[in-house]
Amino acid sequence: MAKLIYGMNVSLDGYVDHEEFGPDATLFRHWIDHVRELTGSIYGRGMYEVMRYWDEDHPEWTDDLHEFAAAWRDLPKWVVSRSLAAVGPNATLINDDCAETVRTLKEELSGEISVSGPKLAQSLTDAGLIDEYRLYYHPVVLGGGAPFFPGPRGRLRLTAQEVIGDDVIRLTYVPA
Repeated sequence: MAKLIYGMNVSLDGYVDHEEFGPDATLFRHWIDHVRELTGSIYGRGMYEVMRYWDEDHPEWTDDLHEFAAAWRDLPKWVVSRSLAAVGPNATLINDDCAETVRTLKEELSGEISVSGPKLAQSLTDAGLIDEYRLYYHPVVLGGGAPFFPGPRGRLRLTAQEVIGDDVIRLTYVPA
């Protein structure tokens, strides 16, 4: 059975915004390795559209950026959306009964499946499907934006903590 993981970069005050802060070289290497090890990834429409950036090479990219793009392209993806008519390469559209489809994926696959997007993570949490939360705290205070947790959660239990790079702390929680 696969494990469903929701993890994202987050500001100290709890917001996610890929344009306001990014990973240093050590954390970026961590993300490359993480994506390589995943069984797949489930995206909400908005986050999937952001990640489509990695579908095409860009001449200014470094070797690490090319490496991440290759890992992301190889990763099986499922995209939850009622507004999209089609998705890109190596992706499957989920446009109805998201919770049941994700439940089936968890039962049929092994390894880790990542969840990307706070609203999607909220709906999968409400359905009791998220197994682990990984918060990558950056020393940035945004004062607003999309919250990592857009709604209430049951009590969580800390299972791991790790400093990654110079200033990011990853806290790992499971439902208590």
